Amino acid sequence: MSEKNVIAKSKIWIIGFLLLLGFGSANTIYNRITNARVLEKEVENQTKIYVKLAVVKNSDTPQVLKLPGTLLGFSQSPIAARASGYVKKWYTDIGSVVKKGEVLAEIDTPELDQLLAQLFATQQQASESMQLAKLSLERWEALRKKDVVSQQEYEEKKSLYSQATANYNAASANAERTRQLTVFKKVIAPYSGVITKRFVDIGDLIDGTTKPLFLIAKTDPLRVYINVPQSYTPWIKIGQGADITLDEQKGRVFIGEVTKLASAIDPTSRTMQVEVSLGNKEKQLLPGAFVQVNLKLPASNAINIPSNTLLIRKEGIQVAIVDEQNKVSLQKIKLGRDYGVSSDVIDGLKGGERLVLNPSDSLSDGDIVTIVADEVKKDNKPVEIPQKAKP
Repeated sequence: MSEKNVIAKSKIWIIGFLLLLGFGSANTIYNRITNARVLEKEVENQTKIYVKLAVVKNSDTPQVLKLPGTLLGFSQSPIAARASGYVKKWYTDIGSVVKKGEVLAEIDTPELDQLLAQLFATQQQASESMQLAKLSLERWEALRKKDVVSQQEYEEKKSLYSQATANYNAASANAERTRQLTVFKKVIAPYSGVITKRFVDIGDLIDGTTKPLFLIAKTDPLRVYINVPQSYTPWIKIGQGADITLDEQKGRVFIGEVTKLASAIDPTSRTMQVEVSLGNKEKQLLPGAFVQVNLKLPASNAINIPSNTLLIRKEGIQVAIVDEQNKVSLQKIKLGRDYGVSSDVIDGLKGGERLVLNPSDSLSDGDIVTIVADEVKKDNKPVEIPQKAKP
């Protein structure tokens, strides 16, 4: 092979090597630039703050105040006995429907019977003494008219008659009081209702204390007491309707009515007691049952915001407002009525503001945020909402 051919081939190899080296360098530079751009975009995405917004609006829909309560009989009374003795008979048990004046039980009172007999005897003695004093007075009055006895002796007989009359009246009153106690040997229902509890049995000692023998309740109508928070009291009125529901009777709503207001706020709980009455002709509601009372309240026409827009910090309750340039500003507010999922705002907002939903604790004034829609793509990347062109 000639020297010229060797030199030509060497040049070809050198040129090919240089081209290959240049191509590899260009590819490396291109990959680095592409990776830098991807990294820059990823960093930019990571530094963006994605938020969802809620627009402030006025509360123009009626609200429902839900409060727990316990059903009570319209009248509910423990029945005790005034007379002391032993239970002789009882005629009604739990669940018995009784009428006013019906005998519930009888009490055997041997000591009371003996005491009454003794008092009647004392009354008879006092009556005899009074009659004797009266006859003596009449005789001495006749003798005094004839001036046979002195005025002093006549006054003494008159005084004795007065004392005998007073003793008789006292003995009669004492006997009558004891006789009235014997009426309580029969325990009587004070009104028509249902016996909900029985505490005694035959032979039990009744010592005249306030220990009840029965518990009676009037179950139609029923009533339920609820404690209304102070902020809702201006909207509660007598005659207002109330819906009563029970967990064990799904789908059924019992209609009640507000019948009484305490017209005073309890300083301890800051609530007002309200009585709701409801009919129970079908006897489907039982006294003592736990119920939910729903009171319909008028719309407050106040500014209403979702509860998940609130930021509770040491500065107080705040919300994050997003302006047209997507810049965040924290605004302190004052809350009014609380509905659970939303709250009324008394001060701090005018209406129409855009508030950040579920704001993070790291959110601060001046942050620039990116607004996202409620839906997301399949790759789980947030969908950006097109922004208005800046003026």
